[in-house]
Amino acid sequence: MTDTTFASLAVVVVNFGSSALLETNLQPLSRSAPGLQVVVVDNFTDVAEQIRVAALAEREQWQLVLSPTNLGFGGGVNLGVARAQQLGRTHFLLLNPDAGIPADQVARLLEVVAAHPLTLVSPRILRPDGTVWFDGSDLYLDDGRVRATRRRADFVGKRVTPWLSGACLLISDELWRRVGGFSDDYFLYWEDVELSHRVLQIGGAVTVCATAQATHAQGGTQGAGQRSAGQAKSNSYYYYNVRNRLVYATRNLDAADRRRWRRRSLPAAWEVISRGGRRQLLGSLHPLVAAARGLCDGLAYRPVPAAAPATIAPSTT
Repeated sequence: MTDTTFASLAVVVVNFGSSALLETNLQPLSRSAPGLQVVVVDNFTDVAEQIRVAALAEREQWQLVLSPTNLGFGGGVNLGVARAQQLGRTHFLLLNPDAGIPADQVARLLEVVAAHPLTLVSPRILRPDGTVWFDGSDLYLDDGRVRATRRRADFVGKRVTPWLSGACLLISDELWRRVGGFSDDYFLYWEDVELSHRVLQIGGAVTVCATAQATHAQGGTQGAGQRSAGQAKSNSYYYYNVRNRLVYATRNLDAADRRRWRRRSLPAAWEVISRGGRRQLLGSLHPLVAAARGLCDGLAYRPVPAAAPATIAPSTT
């Protein structure tokens, strides 16, 4: 790596009560990558958290974008990329607060996109214990299930489309502008599935760079007890995963596939709840209520005309 390796790159991170994670995961990257620009979008939680993230951004010389409300993941990333574009950056690394990636691994992702600007690229993403959390994923078009790409041999003949997790993605400015960024309709979860779909629609590629590696403590942005499968998730997790499966179908599938996905809505909702383990239901019915709300809202969803681009709040740094 040279001093100019990261001159075109901005790391865009959306903060929602996660300033401690930013210090743990983002600070090492920004300090080890000369020329890298960091843009942190703070989705408002409370004044105390805003003060903490502002102090961190000032100390580390990060750009801080303040949102007066919680715009969700996609809306927050869109604001962050807009700021990075204003700063003249032409490549964007989208990174979760609970994900970490070394500078040399980022450089490998940059090499992929520099050679193929219409490629959306992700590293292999491991859990803190070293097991694979993500190395490619497929959406099954017959029923809306999601499975790891490495399982394709078990489902020969099924219609699938690949997608990449928004936990760690690198994209060029050219591709970002052509696909229009994230949709604001999802708020949380499935917006990365649709982004991947749009990339493929315009003739781009989605790929996992097998030689690059990141680490992700899944659910770290949603509090303790969310770092592995089988542990209880947040009510937002259940609500938006159930809802947004149906939002995606309405926005992107033909009538026949939409009907198939809707017919599977109840078992699909139960599969989402089951990711948190059945024992959680012994103490609370909140997961069932959240999933039921997501199901009703997803079935009722209808797209609305795109709103005008949001303005960026003044930076405190």
